[in-house]
Amino acid sequence: MKAQVDTLYFVLLLLRVWLGIVMLAHGIRHVIGGGKIAGTGRWFESLGMKPGIVHAWLASLTEVGAGTMLVLGLLTPLACAGVVGVMVVAIITNHLKNGFYIFNKGEGYEYVATLIVIAVVVATIGPGRWSIDHHLDLGWLPRSNFLIAAVGGAGGALALLAGFWRPEKKPAA
Repeated sequence: MKAQVDTLYFVLLLLRVWLGIVMLAHGIRHVIGGGKIAGTGRWFESLGMKPGIVHAWLASLTEVGAGTMLVLGLLTPLACAGVVGVMVVAIITNHLKNGFYIFNKGEGYEYVATLIVIAVVVATIGPGRWSIDHHLDLGWLPRSNFLIAAVGGAGGALALLAGFWRPEKKPAA
């Protein structure tokens, strides 16, 4: 039985840390890769996020912060809310219109939606025994974890979009 429990803790650690690494990599790439943060800002502006540079920094720092917190297992439900929030914005502003598959022109939403589901699952289950949260004895409860990640993350994303997303209107045919 102990081997089963240890295996479950290990796979939870693997899932949480991998999600953290993915988010860290995305955030760092937005800041120093390709067109750097200025290029990310121009891209965000083209998606309708005004002002683009502010949202490029906001998204990038959220990805780096949430990624770091996930790797450490620190305030895990809040980190997962950050992942959900950034990915909901990504789906709505860029991926949803391109269909499900990531290999569709413009990239569909399958990958981004998968990150949302993983974040909600990790938040709900909790960070596991091998986390700072566990060692600090933070008593996260599954229902509150779920609400923080899913409702808090999506709600924050929708509030951000309501305030700052201004996509160009297509000319009437």
